[in-house]
Amino acid sequence: MNLRLLVAAIASVAPAAVLAQSINFGDDASQWSNDGECDDRRFRGAGMAQGLDRDDIGHDATDCKAGFDAGKLMIWDFAAAKAATQCSAINFGDDKSEWPDDGQCDDYRFDGPGADFVLLSEDIGHDASDCRQLCDLGQIAVRDY
Repeated sequence: MNLRLLVAAIASVAPAAVLAQSINFGDDASQWSNDGECDDRRFRGAGMAQGLDRDDIGHDATDCKAGFDAGKLMIWDFAAAKAATQCSAINFGDDKSEWPDDGQCDDYRFDGPGADFVLLSEDIGHDASDCRQLCDLGQIAVRDY
C-alpha cells in the first residue's frame, strides 16, 4: 500500500476513533447497566432503553459504549436537535399522560431543559399541552433528529 492510501485510510477512521476516546462513558452504577440497552440520555439511537432517567446519566457505560462502538448510538446534541425540530410539524397527541399540565414535557420523543426528569415510552404522544408549549419556547427538542 502506498503512503497516500495509508494516510487516507487512517484519516477516514480516525475521527470516529478519536470521538469515542473523548467520550467519558462513566461507570456502570445504574441499576439498569449491562442489560444491552443504553440508559444514558446523552445518547440517542436504536440501542436506547425505553425509559430514561437523569439519574442514569454517566452510569451505563458498558451498554452505551457497546452501542456507540456498534454504530447504534450517537451523542444527542441539544443545539443540533433544536435546529432540526420543527414544532409546527409535530403531532403532539393528547394530554392523557399521568402528568399533563405540570410544566414539564413527559414525552419520550423529546429532551432538553424542559423535559421531565424521567421519560417513558408509554408517555409518547400523551403530554401534548406541556410539550407543545415547551417546544415553541425552545426548551425541548426531538431526541431522534
